[in-house]
Amino acid sequence: MTRKDGRTSKVRRKPPRARPFLYVNMAMTADGKIATANRAVTTPGSKADQRNMMKLRVMADAILAGARTVDIKPVTMGPGSARWRKQRLAQGRAEYNLRVIVSRAGSVDPTAEIFKHRFSPIIIWTTKRAGERRLSRLRKVADAVEVWGKSEVNFRRALRHLHDHWGVKRVLCEGGGELNDALFRAGVVDELHLTICPSIFGGRDAPTISDAVGVDRLADAALMRLKSWKRLGDELFLVFQPAK
Repeated sequence: MTRKDGRTSKVRRKPPRARPFLYVNMAMTADGKIATANRAVTTPGSKADQRNMMKLRVMADAILAGARTVDIKPVTMGPGSARWRKQRLAQGRAEYNLRVIVSRAGSVDPTAEIFKHRFSPIIIWTTKRAGERRLSRLRKVADAVEVWGKSEVNFRRALRHLHDHWGVKRVLCEGGGELNDALFRAGVVDELHLTICPSIFGGRDAPTISDAVGVDRLADAALMRLKSWKRLGDELFLVFQPAK
């Protein structure tokens, strides 16, 4: 900007609204699968991987998952036993995390296991594709149903609202692959925790950590850098951050 005296001054741009830190946690086989093609086996991880998952949940104000993950698995998306809840409280967090389910078409099964456990609010993110009939049905089982777009969820807006309205600072996403893909394409993944397990599932249709749309060019890929790694038994625990 040029001032009246001819000198230039910097334009002060308003900082972007805050959004929560979002980290993804997934376990995959050595051939990159997160489940068998028929979904009969939905995780290749060991007990060590399960403990790692619970430790990551302790740090989350909200847990995020896709509709298919919620429908297929008998999940509650909760913080676990009293041991883990005590750790949350010791760290200054609420005893129970919020739970967020993502479904573009509002196809979440209202009889899914998660809706039978009312220890914390359940929020559903969807789009106008869901239609009023499905939205009405979901409002009966969820604490909040939020529409964030016409046909695709606007994750940046949804996350900002989660921060501003619900006070969420850290979000843990636990899949599945279609949701992860959407988050990577939206550029909102701040950290990826990836467990590589010593098994091979195979299968052309077996899901991976990032399915659905993907990218067509290397230039559009979500580039990551390795932050840390450790080995426990025959499993590798990797942490990646976006390469900036």
